[in-house]
Formats: sequence, structure tokens, C-alpha cells
Amino acid sequence: MYRTHKCSELRIEHVGQEVTLSGWLATSRDLGGMTFIDLRDRYGITQLLFNMDDDADLCGRARKLGREFVLRITGVVSERSSKNPNRPTGDIEIQVKTLEVLNAAKTPPFTIEENTDGGDDLRMKYRYLDLRRDKVQKNIIFRSNLALETRKYLTSQDFVEVETPFLIKSTPEGARDFVVPSRMNKGQFYALPQSPQTFKQILMVGGLDKYFQIVKCFRDEDLRADRQPEFTQIDCEMSFVTQEDILNTFEGLTKHLFKATLGKELGDFPRMFYDDAMKLYGSDKPDLRFDMQFVELNDVAKGKGFGVFDSAELVVGICAKGQATEYSNKDIKKLTEWMQRPQIGAKGLVYVKFTADGVKSSVGKFYSDEDLQAWGKLYGAEEGDMLLVLSGETEKTRKRLNELRLEMGRRMGLMKEGDFKPLWVLDFPLLEWDEDSNRFHAMHHPFTSPKKNDVERMLNGDHETMKALRADAYDLVINGVEIGGGSIRIHDRELQSKNFDLLGFTKEEAEAQFGFLLGAFEYGAPPHGGIAFGFDRLCAVLNGQNSIRDFIAFPKNNQGRDMMIDAPSPIHGEQLEELGIDLKKEEVV
Repeated sequence: MYRTHKCSELRIEHVGQEVTLSGWLATSRDLGGMTFIDLRDRYGITQLLFNMDDDADLCGRARKLGREFVLRITGVVSERSSKNPNRPTGDIEIQVKTLEVLNAAKTPPFTIEENTDGGDDLRMKYRYLDLRRDKVQKNIIFRSNLALETRKYLTSQDFVEVETPFLIKSTPEGARDFVVPSRMNKGQFYALPQSPQTFKQILMVGGLDKYFQIVKCFRDEDLRADRQPEFTQIDCEMSFVTQEDILNTFEGLTKHLFKATLGKELGDFPRMFYDDAMKLYGSDKPDLRFDMQFVELNDVAKGKGFGVFDSAELVVGICAKGQATEYSNKDIKKLTEWMQRPQIGAKGLVYVKFTADGVKSSVGKFYSDEDLQAWGKLYGAEEGDMLLVLSGETEKTRKRLNELRLEMGRRMGLMKEGDFKPLWVLDFPLLEWDEDSNRFHAMHHPFTSPKKNDVERMLNGDHETMKALRADAYDLVINGVEIGGGSIRIHDRELQSKNFDLLGFTKEEAEAQFGFLLGAFEYGAPPHGGIAFGFDRLCAVLNGQNSIRDFIAFPKNNQGRDMMIDAPSPIHGEQLEELGIDLKKEEVV
């Protein structure tokens, strides 16, 4: 028997019992006549006591043990004289009688503690050691529980879990595919799925009605903290549903997950149209943990002789409550320099402070106090508040002001830990016009349906009409992070063919890429729609973290490399020959 108890279980009521524990040596303290060892397993830590007076040989052996040795001990539970209130097992310790080294260990390259001294790449190279840290284990266990609760809820709503293929056909829309050469069909390639989109629609044609899958997806795109080349989605589709049905179902799922994993009750989710989100927050995923909505100043700021504003397409700003006395001219200069970084690209920043001594502004020579007070009235500004104003092209200016709003929210401490503000964003544009490629791109994906009132305009409208089409699409946003997105799908062949035309597909290309789906629509496709949640991202948001890596057992780094197994890596020449690939020619043979 390796253990009678886990390292988290023993309490004061177990005093006097003989027990067996197994685990890793976390820390060791030699106090001369006594040696203390903290023994760690997945569940917790128990202190072991080796007493020179009781067994000098055993105590001597304990002193020679190194960090991360794998041990099995037997001993008697005793009450600690110096208790540790910060540890569940802090009232007891084990007076060790027998000690067995199950495996010795080299000294780890970093400390296996909550605040480790290991950098990201080092910890990823030795991920098997990093996984021993309590923080990482809790994240992985949380992920497991979240998946379990997802399955519980969806199966209770009559969803069927269906696995879809990983070896599929490459499609030109969206991010770059990871491709897999076929040995049996030389010169041809599979692609790893960016999502199971067409398969779940086929399942609806097949009559399965409600589908879900917690599924791996793959995108060959540039990486950052909330992106990985392989990631996981809660992928869902439903038949005979409206947008309202889907929003209610997955609002219910989200509420269930918060309640089951965090014990938090969420109220009904507010809804906002895409156009309003862009106008009021400069983002289609606004963080509603704090207010600070945009207020446009074109009507009151133009025509006063300040050329920067007079020539701008948009003059818009935010009100930072109570910050007038917090920001000196030096602080404003630093904030302006922050906004002028290449990542944001603002040319300048105008401020207006409302103080006990009157109105102070960087554009005071162009505007009277009455003018500036009129600005403040639009914001509901009070004494002590500060306006921050940007100008320029509408789209770029809103995006820059969004960055400023978020930064001020951080600096002002308005993003409270444990505060969750969900939001549905609705009615996205169906298509985006790209000047470089001189064609439309799908805002979501090519299978998204226009709003019912826009169907006729899509089939028969002109180029400018197409730019105004609205999609029957929706995103779930929590604390400024897009958690999931979906849409009502096109289920009619004529309408789907028209959308492919608008996206620049020839009839032949559409048939080659998606003929199976278009053909399926001819056999009685039901109205259907769905959604996909970013599962890794949901884990991070629920735990108030920005990076998804610590919720993935074996993540890739920013270059898409697995540091532990050193992948990607070259493959043997014989394998390339079997696949019909000649790297010297840099082409498929």
C-alpha cells in the first residue's frame, strides 16, 4: 500500500493513528536534532518529523534527501507544537517510523512553488515539473470541472455530443490552415479544422437537432497570450431555432458554469447592438465593469479655430471621474506619450480639468470657459473630473480611445477582481469590404445568415447595399473578452451561393470547396444556428487571468513551439519520400 491517506486529509482527530503517505519532497529543514520535511502530493502538504533521539539512522537518511525525491513513509500522527493556520494540515505532523525512497530526483531547474523563479520558456521546457505547482494543478483541475459542468448542462438540454473529423479539406476563408500531406494520395493534403463548422451544419441536415462537442481546433496564426495554435471550443448547433432561442440557451449555460464552478449568481445579460458598441466604446467587446462611455464633441468643438479639431472627422472623448487633481502636467505628458506609441498611434491628447479653481485645459486658448463647461455638461462632469479627448478619422479614433479607456480603467482600479459583467453584442455587419483585395470578406464566416429583413436585399441589391447588410450574428463578451460567437446559418442553397459570389468565389471554386454542403441543402436542410465558446479563454476569464497557457496542460510558446518535446522538428528523409515531398525543390513532387 502506497498510502492510507492523501497529504491534505489528516487533522487533529487523527492524532495517534498510524498512517502511510506518498509524495514528493517539497522542502526540508534541518534543525540539528530534528529534521522536518514537507511532503506534497496533488491534494496538499503534510509535515513530516524525523527526531534524532528516536532514530538517529532514520534522521540521518532524511537529511540526505533532495528536493522532489519521491517518498513513501509510515508514521504516527501527532499534534504540532507550532501550528500553521495557513495550511489545512497545519495542526498535525507525522512522526516518521519508516522511510522508503521510491525514486531519487535531480535538483529542479526552478523552485516548484506558487511564486516560482522559473521563466516561461524554462517552465515550459520542464512542463512536467511546472505541473507539480499547486497553482497550475488548480487551473488544470478547474478546466476539468468546467468541461464536466458543460456536459452536464448541455446533455440536460437534450444536446448530443458528436465527434467530427480532424482530417478535413482546406478552405481559403479565415486564418491559415495547418496542412497534413497524404501518403496514399501524393500531392494532396488534409487540413486540421479551424472549427467543425460545416460538419455541425451537416449534422443538422442529418436531423440530430442539438449537437455539441468540446473540440480541439487549429489555426496557423500569430500568437499572443490568449491565442494558441491548437485551442479548444465548446462547439454547438441547434435546429428550428431563432436567435432568441440560442441566446437564452447559452446564457443559461454561462450562468450554470459560473454557479457550479465559482458559486456566483449572474443576472440577466444586457444586450447591445454592434453599432452602439462601436460608437459608445470603440470596441465590439466592451468591458462593462466600469462606465466611461464615449461622448462625441463635433457639434461643440468644431468651428472655434482649433485646426486639429476643425479638420477631424470625429472629435470624441471620455470622462475620468475624480482624476483632475490626480494628474499633473507631467502625468498628462506621460499619458500622451503612452498614446503616441506605435501600437496605438495617436498624434496627441487633449485634456480638460474641472477644478475648484476653474476649468483648465490644454486647448484653453481656443475655447472659453463657457465652451469647456458646455463640453463637461455633455459628460455630466463634476468638480474634480477630467475629460480626455482625441480626434481624427472615425474608426481609428474610436479604436485609440478604446485603448485609452481601458488603460484609465486599469489605472483607476475600476476592473475589480471577482466582478463579472457579461454582455451580448448583436447584429454585426455581414460583410467587410477590403480595398487591398477589392472584394468582400465575411465578418464571421461564409455561412452566416443576413437578418431576415435583409435577405431580399442580399439577393438583389447593389454593391453599396451589400455594405449595409446586417448579420444574424451575436457574440458573448465578459469583462471585455470575447468568450463566444455564433450566428443563425444560411440553410438555402440559392442564398448560400449568392454569399459565395459576394466573397469572390467562382461557381467552380464554391462547388469544389463546399459542394457537399450546397448539395445537402437540397435535401431538406432545417433552419439552424449555433455558437462556439473559447473554452481555454473561458477558463482564464473565470479565474481573472489574461493568459490561457496555464489552463492548457502542454501549451506552445509565442513561436508556436512545444519547448518540452521540441516540436515542430524535421522529419526523416524516408518519411518525406513516402509523402512525395522534396524540400530541396521546395515544392510537392
